Amino acid sequence: MSRSDRIMIAGGGGALILALAAAWVVFVPVEAGSPEVAAGGLTIPTPIASAALPSGAAPGGTIVVDVQGAVVEPGVHELPAGSRLAEAIAAAGGYASDADLEAAAATINLAQGLHDGDQVRVPRIGEAQVAGGGPAASGAPTAGGGGGANGGMVNLNSATPEELEALPGIGPVTVQKIVAARQEQPFASLDDAVSRGVIHRGQLEDIQGIATAG
Repeated sequence: MSRSDRIMIAGGGGALILALAAAWVVFVPVEAGSPEVAAGGLTIPTPIASAALPSGAAPGGTIVVDVQGAVVEPGVHELPAGSRLAEAIAAAGGYASDADLEAAAATINLAQGLHDGDQVRVPRIGEAQVAGGGPAASGAPTAGGGGGANGGMVNLNSATPEELEALPGIGPVTVQKIVAARQEQPFASLDDAVSRGVIHRGQLEDIQGIATAG
């Protein structure tokens, strides 16, 4: 065999090795971090796997607020994002029997929006002022609210829907019934609201002393 024949054979063998190595890289799965592949003296780097994306944050759409003071169920409550202060009080069961409604009407804006981590505090009877900061310490009640001439009581004939829903035992459905009934004819008394089927006797017992009508 001549020298030129040996060169051609060696060259053909090298090309075959390179072709086999290329085919191996294409068709054989390679895990990220595996060592480089050497073929025929040629170093072929392995593919680099893309970094995994970080896991997503907790699903949005809710906030957590701390409701303290004169409410039926004080503590941490989860609410839909965009909730207002009245909804936080309602989630805590509404005003407790020892709530200072006059002080609450002067210091709490029930229509104020809430943010995650806010604290709401409803003053108790005998407390000098609302303790702590946050939404409970700012804002003024809207005109025609439950305070004023009735000594801080929530008047079913003039209270806002938010103020009504903050009453213990009064939910959104009852609020709608109260608003619709008082538009037809104002309530003469709380007993009148019961006799007209707007609230039931149990709800009357819950709101006596903190609500009025007439």
